[in-house]
Amino acid sequence: MNIFKKNRFNNDCKRLMFYIVAALLFMLPFSYEISSLLLVVGWLVYIYKSVKGFFEWERTPFDFPIAIFVVISFLSIFVSPDPAFSFYNCYNLVGRYVLTYYLVVQSLNIKDVKQVKVSSDTDKHVVRVALLEQVKTLLYVMCFSLAIVIVYGFLQAFFGIGLTSEEAMVWTDNAIFPGLKTRVFSTWQNPNLLGGYLDFMLGMLMGIFVVVKNRNLRIAIGILFCITAFCLTLTYARGACLSIAVVMAVYGALYNRKILVALIALAVILLVSDAALVERLTSVFSKLDTSSEMRLAFWESTIAMILDHPLLGIGWGAYFMVYPSYDYYMQGDFIKIVHAHNMYLNFMAEIGLFGFVSYMVYFFGIIYKAFKTQISDIEPLNKGVMLGIGLGMSALALNGLTDYVMFNTELSMLVWLFSGVAVILGKKVYK
Repeated sequence: MNIFKKNRFNNDCKRLMFYIVAALLFMLPFSYEISSLLLVVGWLVYIYKSVKGFFEWERTPFDFPIAIFVVISFLSIFVSPDPAFSFYNCYNLVGRYVLTYYLVVQSLNIKDVKQVKVSSDTDKHVVRVALLEQVKTLLYVMCFSLAIVIVYGFLQAFFGIGLTSEEAMVWTDNAIFPGLKTRVFSTWQNPNLLGGYLDFMLGMLMGIFVVVKNRNLRIAIGILFCITAFCLTLTYARGACLSIAVVMAVYGALYNRKILVALIALAVILLVSDAALVERLTSVFSKLDTSSEMRLAFWESTIAMILDHPLLGIGWGAYFMVYPSYDYYMQGDFIKIVHAHNMYLNFMAEIGLFGFVSYMVYFFGIIYKAFKTQISDIEPLNKGVMLGIGLGMSALALNGLTDYVMFNTELSMLVWLFSGVAVILGKKVYK
């Protein structure tokens, strides 16, 4: 195969890898199995490309903290009460997250450039036109997938479709919230996971809305944002609702007062139309329900775990095995507690302080890079995506104080996927 055919072959494989990434983005809310299969197929294409064509590996600024996170996660297996389970859980989850991140990094096109005039003066900038088209495709796929999730959520809320009587009751506390009959979860496993997913999507939609200039596009995004916010209220997930509200309020107060006024108006409309939502949200400050009381107990137990195992933790995925030894609240094994309901405490408990720091360097590094890049970027769509990633991940970071929604594999894969997008868009686009 000559050099020209190899180049064409490489480009075709990368294009196929990108379509696989787009399909993966679409399927994450719907099927764990198909998402896993797509991830495997994407890497098989990459291997085939490397063997038959050219080996290319795009490095990222977060390679080192990610490597440390992976190494410590696997080292924690040796201190787990069940090393075999922790090993299976670790390679299955950590491996899946890292492979998702690097598949995105290796598949997005950052070399196909074209000289175009982007300003009124005589300066010309190098714009990655192919990358811009790929970003547009990912956004279309994201919105289509989100729309399906929302529609199914509405069907659950108003018609009970896909919702058994047991599922309708298990996520509510009738003694504290007698007016709350149903909390929707759509295609996700529980209302809190749907709330985390919608938090991230609201951040993405807001980021794009505030920077794009096309009037029709802004109207469409604005409508989708309002519908997504309405669906979020139907989850009655206090952490998710308050987290995205705080993030949007801070952004609006600092950078866009018009947006802040519009968001306040939307919030008032949603609250006035749902008394149960008001009661649910104000309960955070006024009374202690079963959910809040249990969280405080989990945190107390988790802090004790961290103090006893500060270096390598208790072992990846071993929280539910170790928790009974630190159970100061329920005093029984009649229910399995799988995580600490706090993202930060959970990481510290399972992989120790050094593993926790390495993950947080990656996580908050992406947030910092997203906000920093959107300030200097001159391409509106890139600015919007980076702002959206920053807002969405900030909401998840804040939500992580009271829950650990990224315990869910698909939601974590979604975050790692967009982390890869942020890294590629964060590379120097203009010269």
